[in-house]
Amino acid sequence: MSHRLVTFVFGETPPSRLDKALARDVPEDANLSRTRMARLIEAGLVQINEQVVQDPRAKVAEGDRVAIAVEEAEESHILPEAIPLEVIFEDDDLIVINKPTGMVVHPAPGTPSGTLVNALLAHCGDNLSGVGGMKRPGIVHRIDKETSGLLVVAKSDAAHQGLAKQFEAHTVERYYRAVVYGVPDANDPRLRGIKGASFEPGNILKLTTQLARHKTDRQKQAVLFNGGRHAVTRARTVERFGTPAVIALMECWLETGRTHQIRVHMAHAGHGLVGDPTYGGKRKLPKAAMPEAAAEQVRSFPRQALHAAVLGFEHPVTKEHIRFEAPLPQDMQDLLSALRGTS
Repeated sequence: MSHRLVTFVFGETPPSRLDKALARDVPEDANLSRTRMARLIEAGLVQINEQVVQDPRAKVAEGDRVAIAVEEAEESHILPEAIPLEVIFEDDDLIVINKPTGMVVHPAPGTPSGTLVNALLAHCGDNLSGVGGMKRPGIVHRIDKETSGLLVVAKSDAAHQGLAKQFEAHTVERYYRAVVYGVPDANDPRLRGIKGASFEPGNILKLTTQLARHKTDRQKQAVLFNGGRHAVTRARTVERFGTPAVIALMECWLETGRTHQIRVHMAHAGHGLVGDPTYGGKRKLPKAAMPEAAAEQVRSFPRQALHAAVLGFEHPVTKEHIRFEAPLPQDMQDLLSALRGTS
């Protein structure tokens, strides 16, 4: 693998730790995020005064000479595929896609083709950031295969690093629409008794936990309160369905962005997503709550009813704040149409 060398000298009164000093003084045009620099340190690709240093806590001083060997992007062996894409926005630095349900974002052992990356390689050619590596060119975040909606992809390395910093800082605006069992309510004593659940003004449900891989099912995430990664989800009720109400359309937004976060958090609160085979399950609806035809629509919905509806961020190159919205896909519209006749 080829490398490019980034060299510089620590300025006045640098932070005493190597990782913090690098974050402060690395040249901006090197396009290196904190996460990537941590990996470069671990890989032995950072030298201080011509000595390899692999401890991120190593002491540094003003005037120390730094050399970082940054791996150049590998030639991708992923084949471009002429898969139609719904492009919401595109310029020289990034592209925003409305991803359909059923599409995997990047190749994995079980899905080597037919992914968003395959489609992007056909659409963008060589104009995708190499920071994500050979299997994930341009990818700075993802949404689940069966979740539809908005996703931004970096075409330039500068855009990749700028977007990655915003995702790390949790400043990206991300709103989802979800159809869930039950109706979260601040007056529900059951919900108020769930650890990690609280309510903010406006009947906004806030879920604060740690998330980590499930101990026995590695395809799932589990709620923890020690260890794992910090996760915060907020949700408010948009519509209620049924008499009495037994289904709700929710607007959910992320303070953090962890794998399956909305799905596992809503299930933890006792309001799993309709159609979610992993966390939501299928629930028996009271016969008196809605007509059988509507109940059958709920029972037979083939995926988690979740859509990434809003995406907003600062353009990493122009610095303009941009915001995009994507309407609900047809299957969720059909589900809501059936439910709207039940109240």
